[in-house]
Amino acid sequence: MSKRLKNIGVVSLLTVVSRFLGLFRDSLASAIFGAGVLYSSFLTAFIVPNLFRRLLAEGSLNAAFVPTLQSELHHKGQPGAFSLLSNVVSWLFVVTGGLTILACLVLSQSRLIAGHEGKWYIAADLSVLLFPYLGLIALAAAFNAALNVMERFTEPALSPIWLNIAMIASLGGAGLHYAHTAMGEIHWLCAGVLVGGFLQMAVPAAVLLYEGWSPRFDLGLSPRVREIALLMTPGIFGTAIYQINFSVSRLLAFKLDDSSATLYFNGNRLMEFPIGVFAIAVSTVVYPLLSRHAVLGNLEAMAEDFRKGLRLILVINVPAAVGLILLSHPIVNVIYRHGHFTSQLANEQARLVALFCLGMPFFSVVNLTIRAFYSIKDTATPVKIAAIDFIVNVIVCLSLMRWLGVAGLVIAGTAAIIVQTILLQRALVRRLPGMSFRPLWPSLGKVAIATSVMGTAVWLGWDYVQRLPVTPFAAGLIAIFAIIPLAIGLYAETLWLLRIEGRDDFVALLRGKKTGAS
Repeated sequence: MSKRLKNIGVVSLLTVVSRFLGLFRDSLASAIFGAGVLYSSFLTAFIVPNLFRRLLAEGSLNAAFVPTLQSELHHKGQPGAFSLLSNVVSWLFVVTGGLTILACLVLSQSRLIAGHEGKWYIAADLSVLLFPYLGLIALAAAFNAALNVMERFTEPALSPIWLNIAMIASLGGAGLHYAHTAMGEIHWLCAGVLVGGFLQMAVPAAVLLYEGWSPRFDLGLSPRVREIALLMTPGIFGTAIYQINFSVSRLLAFKLDDSSATLYFNGNRLMEFPIGVFAIAVSTVVYPLLSRHAVLGNLEAMAEDFRKGLRLILVINVPAAVGLILLSHPIVNVIYRHGHFTSQLANEQARLVALFCLGMPFFSVVNLTIRAFYSIKDTATPVKIAAIDFIVNVIVCLSLMRWLGVAGLVIAGTAAIIVQTILLQRALVRRLPGMSFRPLWPSLGKVAIATSVMGTAVWLGWDYVQRLPVTPFAAGLIAIFAIIPLAIGLYAETLWLLRIEGRDDFVALLRGKKTGAS
């Protein structure tokens, strides 16, 4: 367990760096473009390649590829695993390359369909520039999945850092110096996406080459490839339902007005910060372990590690959600209230962030729960539940958006993810009775008590800071660099006094010793 915690720590640390770079990138873009039609068009254009990336590469492919590669590694060793990697990468190159060419040809003819607002044609034009990112990131996802199976987590965790650095350099560097129009700056930002995608693909590929992989073009339909394809077919929808819902909501937000798409995107990004920092890190490290237990038929150990992963996720994300809700205004003021992003936009942004955070713990739990299904190669159950989730999201979106605007879209997404969490957990227990959430209720109760103590302190602290004679930006800095660290310390101390389950693992991690836990 100590080794796993160290891996989670490494992934979390690198994810923190990536998320901070991502927030800086978003802050820079918002300052330059505000929440106007051009940046909203860029974000909308990025929906399509990003959605396909989630559906084909990081979603269903990853879910099907990891347990199958884990099984191949167990039975045939590294040579067999590398052979399967070449086989999958070859098919991935052909499929995503064909999709990219087809999409670019179709989107480039968007103006043949008359009668739409100009912003939709701008989004289509930018999609042509951004779609090649799909092929690069799809290959990167396969390479990173292979490295995770080999228990190399550092290089995959670096992947989004390359993208953020490239986009910051292209927009804040080349874009501001060489572009003479806002559209020119957007084109430089698109170039940064493609450069970042290339780095995301090239770095893990180089590591695999160093590990002994000899790539070859292989379009053979081996039993393992057919197995992956069969697992992927239903998983295309089930694994990425959140992204499908998110994409639908973003398109509806773009339809509402010129600023809603940007506000919706920014709010989701802030909500995903703690999820990406810890929940995804836990899932990344625990998923190959669950797959290994499933291959060996050790369901008791699988259930134990699954619950340990859930406990770690909830210990972090429940208080993070409460903290973000209470401090949404100062955080938004520091990150976004610059340049063309006005105080009015910042107030609306803070309100959306608070609404997004209501669903944060549920988003975190769903990510690992779905991976538990895929560890036992069950892709059908998540698909059935995903269909219900999608219907709930669309119905609530269409019902609320006309009265609540973009806030109604956020509420719809939260309602859908709560439904999905409950249905997934029930289905998982029916399939594997040992995976019940019941043993975690005492831990969740202690988390709730500690979060209440922390939340009270945050509320009192922010109330005091607001009375100080300082600017909103300065007040935000105080909240981020004073209130948040003190709140984390208070929360951790309260959990420690409550003797939260699993604390011995953290002690072992700090002492550099193994606890002997499986």
